[in-house]
Amino acid sequence: MNQSTQNSLLPPHKHIAYIQAGCHRDIVEQSLNSFRDTISDAGINPNQVEVFDVPGSLEIPLQSKLLAQSGNYALIVAAGLIVDGGIYRHDFVASTVLDAMMQVQLAAEVPILSVVLTPHHFSGEQVHHDFFYEHFQLKGEEAGRACIQTLRNIAGIRQAA
Repeated sequence: MNQSTQNSLLPPHKHIAYIQAGCHRDIVEQSLNSFRDTISDAGINPNQVEVFDVPGSLEIPLQSKLLAQSGNYALIVAAGLIVDGGIYRHDFVASTVLDAMMQVQLAAEVPILSVVLTPHHFSGEQVHHDFFYEHFQLKGEEAGRACIQTLRNIAGIRQAA
């Protein structure tokens, strides 16, 4: 797509923040790769995506808040894989992370797209690894399409105002 299309999707001097949790990084980062490919197809330069690594998914909400408050980002994407490690309630962790992300985006008025997944069954077995490796690729594509739609919606609202 041409430069004017790119500019209409991403406001001048704004970037996209992409936060990814370090747990199961080889799986989680697959979403980043497919996200970049998808937004590139819509004319957004993948170099306008700034990646922020955090240790785990629990660190995503604070990182999101700090990035949203900076004013440098039109949109934030958060990716993580929260699994049942047998030590804590992974469903509680997932709920905490997603609830906090929602609070941040509503307070800061910066959209946060979630690629934070909590599978019912995940083990160290290769079959699970391979399934979620591919699944995160799909989720990255979905986040890319959601990013494009969200940026278009915001541009439409601003033009109507």
